[in-house]
Amino acid sequence: MTDRTAGAAEGAEHTVDKNDRLVILASSVGTVIEWYDFYLYGSLAAIITVQFFSGVNETTGYIFALMAFAAGFAVRPFGAIVFGRLGDLWGRKNTFLVTMLLMGLSTFVVGLLPPYAAIGIAAPIILVLMRLIQGLALGGEYGGAATYVAEHAPHGKRGFYTSFIQITATAGLVLSLVVILGVRFAVGEEAFAAWGWRIPFLVSILLLGVSLWIRLKLAESPSFKRMKAEGKGSATPLKDSFMKWPNLKLVLIALVGLTAGQAVIWYTGQFYALFFLERVLRVDATLVYVLLAIALLLASPFFIFWGWLSDKVGRKPIILAGCLLAAITYFPLFNALTEAANPRLAAGGGSAPVTVYADPADCHLQFDPVGKTVFNHSCDVAKSYLAKAGVTYTNVAAPAGTVAEVRIGDQTVVPSFRGDAMTTADFTAQKKTWEAGLGEALTAAGYPAKADSALVNKPMVVLILFILGFYVTMVYGPIAAALVEMFPTKIRYTSMSLPYHIGNGWFGGFLPTTAFAMVAATGNIYYGLWYPIVVALATVVLGFLLVKEGKDVDLNA
Repeated sequence: MTDRTAGAAEGAEHTVDKNDRLVILASSVGTVIEWYDFYLYGSLAAIITVQFFSGVNETTGYIFALMAFAAGFAVRPFGAIVFGRLGDLWGRKNTFLVTMLLMGLSTFVVGLLPPYAAIGIAAPIILVLMRLIQGLALGGEYGGAATYVAEHAPHGKRGFYTSFIQITATAGLVLSLVVILGVRFAVGEEAFAAWGWRIPFLVSILLLGVSLWIRLKLAESPSFKRMKAEGKGSATPLKDSFMKWPNLKLVLIALVGLTAGQAVIWYTGQFYALFFLERVLRVDATLVYVLLAIALLLASPFFIFWGWLSDKVGRKPIILAGCLLAAITYFPLFNALTEAANPRLAAGGGSAPVTVYADPADCHLQFDPVGKTVFNHSCDVAKSYLAKAGVTYTNVAAPAGTVAEVRIGDQTVVPSFRGDAMTTADFTAQKKTWEAGLGEALTAAGYPAKADSALVNKPMVVLILFILGFYVTMVYGPIAAALVEMFPTKIRYTSMSLPYHIGNGWFGGFLPTTAFAMVAATGNIYYGLWYPIVVALATVVLGFLLVKEGKDVDLNA
């Protein structure tokens, strides 16, 4: 952290009037719409799997769909570099307009794409390309919005004002869920799965028009105009940000001491919770969206609260406390979520635990990038079905050459079969018959094929999701102010964007994919939680040791 200290003059130099507040609000509204575009894909991952990844096995297809979602996050740091540089050279406002246009058009195109069944491998390739464009645009969006708002805010209120930017991500997610629910109810579930899912993407073109109109009303930030007027701008913001050790050190500290932990808490509390409920616990998707939307709406005011409080007590203690609380409570919270959302599944796991008894050499990683591998060994057949069913199981090694068995409790044993010795047609027929038999055995033992919506403890689910969202508000509410305060005006856009988007794009964006793959590999539905817990704890330690408080720095120094 720099040692720049805010003087009394900072607050006197720029006083935020009503027009400034309207400008800041307009920036926030535009950012809501960008997040809406981005999160449509994540909310519709299950349908995307069927539409664009039907050429591979189901487990691989779902992981691929999550990878395509993560692809947008993977390129966000590169968007941060490109648009961060433009923002420091060209201005915050103009960069806003470019990122918005790229985001909106790429989202609209997704709604027009033919499925895999129509154009084959070209469908997922074009889809991933659109996701990459979205990611590049979003990589340039956040740093500009956060920097712009912070540079308008008076001293002592930066946390409060930037917290309105922080709330936009959740607001965009809620908006996407509301639109999806509205279309589902309007066209019906069958039509929505077939073609109705395209409507939320196509609607984005209208939102793009609104957003561009809002952004055109923005004025340039006073700090940027002052810097240009005084001739203090950087001609080489990339070099100054990343090729000079004093600033590069701050970039690395921001990443490991703030944004990495913030990112995994954010994605666990929102997207992984959604995936967990819908995919693992098999809760009806519409019900999941409703409950999650309610929880997020209840939690959202706390973005503002923590931003305001950070102006009083500092950014660092609030962010690190949120990371620590989340890491300590994730396992009991997700266990409670299972009990509340699918009590029959939870009861089945307690009364009739499932064991896969198999030769380890007969078991393979259930992921096929090219869609050519047929997982037809006896162990693969068993684990594939259990992963799809959201059933937790343990692995027990059997002697070499043993045909795998699924053991349910102490009494039921369902032998698998050697599909690798069969023709494709015989294997397909045998697999269908065998899965039906295993499904009946699991049902008889108390494992439901899907969660019974009538048995879902909806108030408890909302409460748990609210707690997860509350942690999100703690780590995310003050983060924009914390990052902006670490860097000087001439390279602020570039410098703060990169650690934010490496944290949120890589550490956070790959969380759903990584966690689901960990669950599928181990058979433990909670195993994926180790990923955010380890990252969050690392941020607590490194942030405590390395990050300096910056709430009182002068942004114009």
